[in-house]
Amino acid sequence: LERQVRMMAREGLIVESQTLWDQIQALARHLEPTYEALGRRALAAPVIHVDETRWPRLGSGALSAGTVWGVATPTTAFYRIRPGKSADEGRRVLGDYRGTVVVDGYAVYECLARDGPGFALAHCWAHTKRKFEATATDWPTACGEIDELIGDLYAVERLVPGRFPGDAAAQALRHQLRQERSRLITDRIKAWATAQVGLPRSELGKAVRYMLERWTGLTRFLDNPCISLDNNAAERALRGPVVGRKNHYGSKSLRGTQVAALFYTLCESAKLVGVDPHTYLLTATEAALATPGTVTLPDALLTLAA
Repeated sequence: LERQVRMMAREGLIVESQTLWDQIQALARHLEPTYEALGRRALAAPVIHVDETRWPRLGSGALSAGTVWGVATPTTAFYRIRPGKSADEGRRVLGDYRGTVVVDGYAVYECLARDGPGFALAHCWAHTKRKFEATATDWPTACGEIDELIGDLYAVERLVPGRFPGDAAAQALRHQLRQERSRLITDRIKAWATAQVGLPRSELGKAVRYMLERWTGLTRFLDNPCISLDNNAAERALRGPVVGRKNHYGSKSLRGTQVAALFYTLCESAKLVGVDPHTYLLTATEAALATPGTVTLPDALLTLAA
């Protein structure tokens, strides 16, 4: 908002950032039912991607006084900005979700899956690959072998055309290919891991142990064509807040975090389905003002996308 004030001043329009904030906060109140509806829609999906990143509070004196929790599906990006990244905060975000949650290796998700109402974890092959890449200098032969094997898994995925997860035909083809090819590759990866002679406390040994400890989650994709190999969808969904964080350094207040989460949710969800965010916000706002308290996002967003 301070940047917007300076831009307006260069055009001869004098306005304070407080005035702009008052307008945005008022708009957010009209769109809150829509924001909550998006959250319900995201958490109704059978497979979701979840990730988190820090969100500063200006004037707090701490580098990371908050956390953006992102929940992503193929058509929805939903955010809540919470005070931290503990299991309790994750539980507030996921609620009583039941389904499959694609995640990285953060231990909080293991805790939530163990203590929660019953969702399964699918772990990320991209994170696993990075563990080996980090030690490739010291263990070039072994890391080259596992890098090639994981690459073979991705090569199988590329045989299915179109955007993930695709229609019923694409999912059927992906399931067939995974049974015929990917399952054999994961067997080879498991055999490779058990044959390593690296010292248990070496960086290679730690990478192998990281993979084997998450083996059930890493292979869950084999039986469900709607589970992707990695958690890149969640990382892409967090790109908007991360870029924003670099530009405006976070929020000044608790209400600021709530408003930020709302507008990131609406704008990033619109982009996921190919709708211009400005066009969608205008449409959703007009609908909210015409019928206060109604939920406008799912219907208006999908109509615009069509």
